[in-house]
Amino acid sequence: MPYTPFPAKSTNGIHYFAEGWRLVSRPGIKRYVFLPLLINMLLMGSTFWWLFSQLGDWLPAMLSHIPHWLQWLSYLLWPLVVISVLLVFGYLFSTITNLIAAPFCGLLAEQLEGHLTGKPLADTGIFGIVKDLPRVMAREWRKLAYYLPRALLLLALYFIPGLGQTIAPILWFLFSAWMLAIQYCDYPFDNHKVSFADMRRALRQYKADNVQFGTLVSLFTIIPILNLVILPVAVCGATAMWVDRYRAQFVRS
Repeated sequence: MPYTPFPAKSTNGIHYFAEGWRLVSRPGIKRYVFLPLLINMLLMGSTFWWLFSQLGDWLPAMLSHIPHWLQWLSYLLWPLVVISVLLVFGYLFSTITNLIAAPFCGLLAEQLEGHLTGKPLADTGIFGIVKDLPRVMAREWRKLAYYLPRALLLLALYFIPGLGQTIAPILWFLFSAWMLAIQYCDYPFDNHKVSFADMRRALRQYKADNVQFGTLVSLFTIIPILNLVILPVAVCGATAMWVDRYRAQFVRS
């Protein structure tokens, strides 16, 4: 069934997240979903199994930084601390998973774009990805270089008694949502060799919608079972967003 692009004004991040779930099972695409899905299931499954086994020891240690006169807030803050830990580890291991799966995620985005537009990319397929592997991996390191200084600054906030445990989880959640939008939207952008800086400028045109999309990906990344399948879904949703909103800016027909 032909894909009909949606006007930007009629869509938002929720729409493209839902599109990802629909497109991931599109005929002709499912075989490209298998490898990213397998890598994600193995790495995210083992990571979160280990993480949940450690939370019982970590939470008291983290809450011990709260001053005695604010101990009454512990019952209110511990859910924020739990969510923060899950988000930190969710994004960290999502980044590692994406680093390993990057060539296959790029291939999935490439094939899906070809199906949606009816215009396959040049050098399409696995041989094109192998040829571009050094560039693809360099791009992943570029994203990591953008992420790390900002993540370390946010993590430092956690050590400010009271204030850190209250504000840092909110800031971390928003930052994780933005980074996940960057992470998954980057696959179709990079397939067209759009620079990382140009991609970020383009994403800022619809920043609220991209944070909305990243927020949903973040939430599903920390939900057991669902986090095992979220990687290819997010790639498909981000690719649909690229086709509707950004492709015309960077690709000549």
